[in-house]
Amino acid sequence: FCMVSGEGWSRRNAEAAQERDALANSSSPVIAAFKVFQQELDTRHDKYERLVKISRDITIESKRSIFLLHRVTNIPDPEVVLNEAESKLDGVRQKIGQIAEELRGEDIYQFHRAFTPGIQEYVEAITFLHYIRHRSLISLEEINAKLVFMKTGNGLAEAPPSSAHVLTFQVMPADYLLGVADLTGELMRLCIGSVGNGDIDTPFQLSQFLRQIHDGFSYIGNTGPYEVSKKLHTLRQSLGKVEDACYTLRVRGSEIPKHMLADVFCTRTTHMDTEEGVV
Repeated sequence: FCMVSGEGWSRRNAEAAQERDALANSSSPVIAAFKVFQQELDTRHDKYERLVKISRDITIESKRSIFLLHRVTNIPDPEVVLNEAESKLDGVRQKIGQIAEELRGEDIYQFHRAFTPGIQEYVEAITFLHYIRHRSLISLEEINAKLVFMKTGNGLAEAPPSSAHVLTFQVMPADYLLGVADLTGELMRLCIGSVGNGDIDTPFQLSQFLRQIHDGFSYIGNTGPYEVSKKLHTLRQSLGKVEDACYTLRVRGSEIPKHMLADVFCTRTTHMDTEEGVV
């Protein structure tokens, strides 16, 4: 009985396969339409995967730029590090130009999830560089002004908007907000590095700047992207740690040697993290 059933099952599978082949080779307009749909979906999926790969490269290079920028507290000439970081970010912008080329003629919102991690990391890096150099927050318009490219025979090159064959990429406000929210963590680490080198002015500047960012995010409230509310907690943690460093410097700075300030600050930061974990 089992042998007969197995032969019948194999025969039915063979017949079903023949029917599928016949349908695939038929001239039915329905089958032809579905073949077109299949090709469109395959093309869209391939483009999505290419954007994911470019975004991953942007994330890696942006992180390297951020790590490099943290060296400004340890060298006598910070401009050398700033110029090197700017050069790295020029390469990142070329990657963003590849995204702009992929999205030409496409609905950007259908592919946004593919490249948003890289764009957020780029915003974090460029805002960090801008703050170190100018002690202010770069605007969304200034970021987008640098994301204008010209398509040439040899690839992509940055170009003014009046050039021919121009490709542009516009960072979305949500990606800008999320990148700025991540910036606060890097500013907190910059505060630690500054304290370790005996710089007692930078922590107070950072405290005021982070307070302004926090107030700005408070105005957004629940009207902003969902991810902003999740990162607001981390923003508050960074602000609290910087304010705690300022308190330590103001109250005990005169009695603690400068080379020990960083150790005291790190100890207090670890204690704060432990208490937050318990709560």
